[in-house]
Amino acid sequence: MLHPMKIPELRARVIVLSTVTLLFLLLHSATAITNSKPSRQRHRSPLQFIRSSCIHARYPNLCLRSLSSYSGPASPRCIAQAAVRTSLFNARSVSYFLRTRVPGRAHLSKLERAALNDCVEQISDSVYELRKTLGELQHLKLGESTFRWRLSNAETWVSAALTDDDTCLDGFDEADGSVKTQVRRKISQVARLTSNALYMINRLDDSRGRP
Repeated sequence: MLHPMKIPELRARVIVLSTVTLLFLLLHSATAITNSKPSRQRHRSPLQFIRSSCIHARYPNLCLRSLSSYSGPASPRCIAQAAVRTSLFNARSVSYFLRTRVPGRAHLSKLERAALNDCVEQISDSVYELRKTLGELQHLKLGESTFRWRLSNAETWVSAALTDDDTCLDGFDEADGSVKTQVRRKISQVARLTSNALYMINRLDDSRGRP
């Protein structure tokens, strides 16, 4: 039997022990919740990752639409490659249209024909530059000494492609007619996609910790 004078002391010890245990459990729960947040972020779906990646692009709605079918890894480098591929696919389609599908080619004015011929060459250059951009991104390796160099090359190539798109558009400023309208609409789409691709590539500088 416990001595009567020991009972208050025992109760005090029990209370202290219970309090410490409760604090430990609360701290453990808070730590588990905190640690679970990055895990959920790492396991975001590709669509969720694309939404967060496109939100600050120059053309966010187009960015989301053009990449909505993407189902690859949720990583900045892979998303950047997907954006460049989308721009490249559209640039090739426009290049083919300009070379073979422009309606009324035989009836174009001298100014329109000159602008169209220049545009064919410029979009052909844009296709080449986007291919070079994609090649640099495919060889981009985090942690390697060539990372900054390849990233700079990719930014240079895609910027050159965007310049060619803009130059093509400028060539039709003084032209009139339906050809101008069709060409400008198609080239504008490619230019916007390329602008979004450049944005995705620029983001890689801020995400070197991720593949």
